[in-house]
Amino acid sequence: MRRVLAGLTAVLVMLVPQSALASAPAVADQVLTWTAGNSVTAYTTAPTQAVAGLTTIVFENSEATGNTTDMSHTLTFDRSTPGYNHDADVNLLAYPDDGSNGRQSLEVTLTPGKYRYFCAIPGHGTMVGEFIVSDGGDDTTPPTVTAAVSGPQNADGHYLGQATVTVTAADAQSGVASVEYELDDTGFKPYAAPVVVSAIGDHTVQYRATDNDGNVSPTKSVAFRVVERPADTTPPTVTAAVTGQQDADGNYLGTARVTVTATDAGSGVKTIEYQLDGGTWTPYTVPVDVNTPGMHMLHYRATDNAGNVSPEGMAHFTVVEQDSTPPAVTAAVTGAKDANGNYVGKATVTVTATDSGSGVKTVEYQLDGGAWTAYTVPIEVATNGAHTVGYRATDNAGNVSAVGTATFTVVPAGGDSTPPAVSGWLTGNQNARWEYVDRATLNASATDAGGVRSIEYALDGGAWTAYTAPTPITTAGTHTIKVRATDNAGNVSADLSGTFTIVKATSKQLHSVRQALH
Repeated sequence: MRRVLAGLTAVLVMLVPQSALASAPAVADQVLTWTAGNSVTAYTTAPTQAVAGLTTIVFENSEATGNTTDMSHTLTFDRSTPGYNHDADVNLLAYPDDGSNGRQSLEVTLTPGKYRYFCAIPGHGTMVGEFIVSDGGDDTTPPTVTAAVSGPQNADGHYLGQATVTVTAADAQSGVASVEYELDDTGFKPYAAPVVVSAIGDHTVQYRATDNDGNVSPTKSVAFRVVERPADTTPPTVTAAVTGQQDADGNYLGTARVTVTATDAGSGVKTIEYQLDGGTWTPYTVPVDVNTPGMHMLHYRATDNAGNVSPEGMAHFTVVEQDSTPPAVTAAVTGAKDANGNYVGKATVTVTATDSGSGVKTVEYQLDGGAWTAYTVPIEVATNGAHTVGYRATDNAGNVSAVGTATFTVVPAGGDSTPPAVSGWLTGNQNARWEYVDRATLNASATDAGGVRSIEYALDGGAWTAYTAPTPITTAGTHTIKVRATDNAGNVSADLSGTFTIVKATSKQLHSVRQALH
C-alpha cells in the first residue's frame, strides 16, 4: 500500500507546478484511528504501534462505530504522567451529532517512545490505553524477557504443591508480538497466562519473545523443584470488619459495608463465603454492602486448599435510614436581673441540642455577629450593653439546624441610677427670619456607661417615636419637638425641646444652620 501511495505521490509531483509545491502543506506519513461506541469502559478500537513522524490522529465516535445513544467521548493524550511522551497535544471531543458526524481529526508529530491516552469525560476513567512509537528505522534489537517463580516454599526453597511461573516481555521499538514458553522440553507454546506447575519433581521452564519486526530474544530458562505439600490440618483464620457512617448509637446510616479477610499459612485460602440474615451461603469476592434498614447478622467462613473449614464468624450491626432532619437546638439565658429584666453584672447563655437520627456532632455559637465558635461550656457575657447570641448545631449526617438567637442586656453590678446623656439638634437651610425653608432635619445621639437602650422624639405633642436615623420634617408651620434617651437600666434622660418654623422656599438668600435643642 505504501508503494502504491508513493507512486501516486510521484505522479502528483510531476503534474503540480513548482510554485505550488513550494507552498503545499506536509502530508502525514501515517493515520492512527481510534473508535468508540456505547461503552464507558473501553475504546472500540485503538492502535498499539506507530512510527515516529507526522501523523494524522482520527477519533470517530458515531453510529457507524456503535454509538447509538449520542454519548460523548474524548480522545485525550496524557501530558503529565511520568514515563510517557508529553509532546503531542491531542484532546478530541466527538459524538454522533457534533456536526462532523462524530469524526474528528488533527495532525501531530510523534516521537519515539510511549504515549498514554484516555477519555476525559467524568465516569469514563477506565477508557485508557497506550501505544509505542518506534523511530521508523529497522528494529534489530530483540525484546527483553524475564520470568519469576512464585508459590509457598519450604526451608530449602522448594515449592510446596505447586509453583507459578510468570513471564514478562517488553520491546521499546517495534513492540512485543508474541511470548512463548516450554515446560520440561515438551515444545514451545504461546504464553497467555502464568504457568502453574503442580507435578512433583524438578522442572525447567524455557521462555522467549518475538517483536513486531521479527527479532527473537535469546531463550532463557528458570529451574525449580516442586515437592509434596505437608498435610494441612489447620483451618484458615478469617475476620470481618464493618464500616460506614454511624450515628451516636453506633447504627449505620443508609449502608453498612462488611469486608471479610482470610489467611492460611498452610495450603492457602481456597474460598471465602458469607451468609446474610440466615440466607444461603454465597461466595465472597468483594465487600458486602447492606442497605436494608434493620438489624443484621452476617456469618462468614473460609476453606483452605486442604479442605479445612474455619469456624463461622459473626458480624452483628444495625442499618437505619439516612438522617435528613437537622438537630433541634435551644438556648437559655440565666443570671441576676433588675426590675427591667436586664442582667446585672453578667448573663450566662446555655445552648442545648438534640438529634434523634444520627446524633449531634457539633454545636456552635456567635456573639454579637462575631465568628462562629465551638460551644463546649455555657457562655458568660459580662460586657455592659445589649447582646445577641446566635447558635446552631450539626448532626453526624451533616444536617445543620437553622440559626437561633438569644437577645439580652447586661447592666453594671451595684445598680445604675444615672440617666443617659442625650443631645439633639436641627439642621437645614434658613431664611433671614431664621425659618427653615422646605424642611428641617432632626439629629440625636446619646451615651451611657451601662449602654443606651433607645432614643425617642415627640413632634408637636404627639406620641414618642423611636429615633434610629436623622429624621426630616417637611410640614410647613411652627413646630415643637422633644428628644429623650433611655439606658439599659431603665433610666430616662430629661427631655430636650425646641421650637422651629418651616416655610416654603422663596428667592431670598438662604443660610445653612445647626440649631441645638435645650
